[in-house]
Amino acid sequence: MVLALDNIASYYGKTPILWNVSFDVPKGACLAVLGRNGVGKTTLMRTIMGLTDRSTGSIRIADTDLSGAPTHIRATYGIGYIPQGRQILGKFTVRENILLGTFARKDGKEDIPELCLKLFPYLAENLNRRAGLLSGGQQQQLAIARALATGPQILLLDEPTEGIQPNIVHEIGQTLRMLNKELGITLILTEQHIKVARALSDYFIILDNGRIVARGPTAEMSDALIEKHLTI
Repeated sequence: MVLALDNIASYYGKTPILWNVSFDVPKGACLAVLGRNGVGKTTLMRTIMGLTDRSTGSIRIADTDLSGAPTHIRATYGIGYIPQGRQILGKFTVRENILLGTFARKDGKEDIPELCLKLFPYLAENLNRRAGLLSGGQQQQLAIARALATGPQILLLDEPTEGIQPNIVHEIGQTLRMLNKELGITLILTEQHIKVARALSDYFIILDNGRIVARGPTAEMSDALIEKHLTI
């Protein structure tokens, strides 16, 4: 297993958001994290990155326990993070945003990886453009490129298709599938679009009130299960 969480609880202040969350992800697999709004999906991603106020339990990459490690150390162990809302730096250029990701590389390389330029031709042609002038879909591509610049073995994607036009959703889905199935990068993504989650993932977990209430191979994600846990 490339990533394993055991009995995780996570807090903002004194308020617990996640309770007794345990799962593992095989190397090269894609895990979809599903659930209604406000059930703890984003908190789970932030907990893996060490961005909540406090957490208990164990988070391991391979044989390394990162439970007490700060965020920048976790990044050097190969975790790339694309947060909800993208959080690109609008006053920075495309080039500068991508280069920020290289700070977490263990190999010391400070150039934009060729992969980023190959995957996103628009970004390659507009490296000196201010990121704040990009469309929502282009900013999401930039956020993915920035995470790839870290040289990750795991990518965490929080609502990667949120607020993006349908044609770009399809392009991003194809990119993520290639990163996962051809390059072997492990993906963990939260997703509101069940069609996207089914198309990309090998396994799923469903959160409700900060706990895992269902899990399994994506092939076993039935319509009845979706109706019970995901419809409003």
